Amino acid sequence: MKQGLQLRLSQQLAMTPQLQQAIRLLQLSTLELQQELQQALESNPLLEQTDLHEEIETQEVRENEALDTREALEQKEMPDELPLDTSWDEIYTAGTPSGTGSDYSSDDELPVYQGETTQSLQDYLMWQVDLTPFSDTDTAIATSIVDAVDEMGYLTVSLEEILESMGDDEITIDEVEAVLKRVQRFDPVGVAARDLRDCLLIQLSQYARETPWLVEARLIVSDHLDLLANHDFRSLMRVTRLKEEVLKEAMCLIQSLDPRPGQSIQTSEPEYVIPDILVKKTQGRWTVELNADSIPRLKINQQYAAMGTNARNDSDSQFIRSNLQEAKWLIKSLESRNDTLLRVSRCIVEQQQGFFEHGEEHMKPMVLADIAQVVEMHESTISRVTTQKYLHSPRGIFELKYFFSSHVNTEGGGEASSTAIRALVKKLIAAENPAKPLSDSKLTTMLSAQGIMVARRTVAKYRESLSIPPSNQRKQLV
Repeated sequence: MKQGLQLRLSQQLAMTPQLQQAIRLLQLSTLELQQELQQALESNPLLEQTDLHEEIETQEVRENEALDTREALEQKEMPDELPLDTSWDEIYTAGTPSGTGSDYSSDDELPVYQGETTQSLQDYLMWQVDLTPFSDTDTAIATSIVDAVDEMGYLTVSLEEILESMGDDEITIDEVEAVLKRVQRFDPVGVAARDLRDCLLIQLSQYARETPWLVEARLIVSDHLDLLANHDFRSLMRVTRLKEEVLKEAMCLIQSLDPRPGQSIQTSEPEYVIPDILVKKTQGRWTVELNADSIPRLKINQQYAAMGTNARNDSDSQFIRSNLQEAKWLIKSLESRNDTLLRVSRCIVEQQQGFFEHGEEHMKPMVLADIAQVVEMHESTISRVTTQKYLHSPRGIFELKYFFSSHVNTEGGGEASSTAIRALVKKLIAAENPAKPLSDSKLTTMLSAQGIMVARRTVAKYRESLSIPPSNQRKQLV
């Protein structure tokens, strides 16, 4: 075995720090980007934030300063004081510049996202425990019961397990049962139920005895809930000996109950979405622009930048030059991100004008490669720029990825998008006869009649993606 040195020439791609930064910014959501830029502002003294409103106001002030001054001097009469019914709030509001940095006026329905005060179900129940005149022992039992309630409002353990967790031999199972019954009448009614039947019966018990159809509803829930769940109305009428009209009324009462009482209490933090792109129709054309208010505008601090040439020592000069270069890279990467996002969004809107004009049924099949070819970018870039980026339009707010869907062949040799087919399935089901709901096979036949060739299992998959139950569960009494 012999050791030696050997030289070899080769070429390979190397990702520069600037390119890495540009790619990273491209895949960040708006909220993540705001946090990233805020950290950069705090760590780099050569960066500073500017506001689009300030730039516009500064330009307008410079243009109108001489005119305003001349008009004020030429005015012969100046009021000594403001009218008595004028408040400072009115003065401030009148002088406050309006505008969003885009063509959207104050009358446009841009989404306003407000925070919500959230409270867990357990916190809400414990608040009621504190207000209930329980003994110390009963309070401890109630606390254990509340701890065992899931987010749906159901009890997740048996009473024996609750009793065992108490670790007190003097507490009996009857005491736990008694406290449970009191907790089950907390708001929301039916919470801490052991199963669906128990939950519905607890809610029915809160109705006055003279409530119409209460006895029939209680009979159905207590003894024949399985038939009701399967929408087997014929068997239900046979075993209960109820007429169809009576069964309808009893079912209306049952349908007014809440099978998931815990969900009526806010248990999770609201999710905030800031639109990156604004789409609207102006003079018959769809216009696309960036939401300028969603992203901070950065610029170089010229005062600090000038200090680089006048630094007293090399370390200070190197520090300023290094931060200046980083600031320039960041601003350039941010501009590149915004330009890419705008180009891709305009291309998407151009391709999907049918959707913006007429809705989901007119969505065209489109994949990443279609947009990548038009904007001359790689598919991976399109994937990054459409992930967690949102578009606000008159039809609502959509993630850019929403506009991409697979295609299904039509009888005439054309193509239809899976999104359009899902919308069509939803429309057909919405118009069906509740007494005779459409099966997946029937939906397949109806789609075929419209020239859309799909398999029954594909229709079933689309229906399930819309959270629509099968036909046997959609059957209703008319």
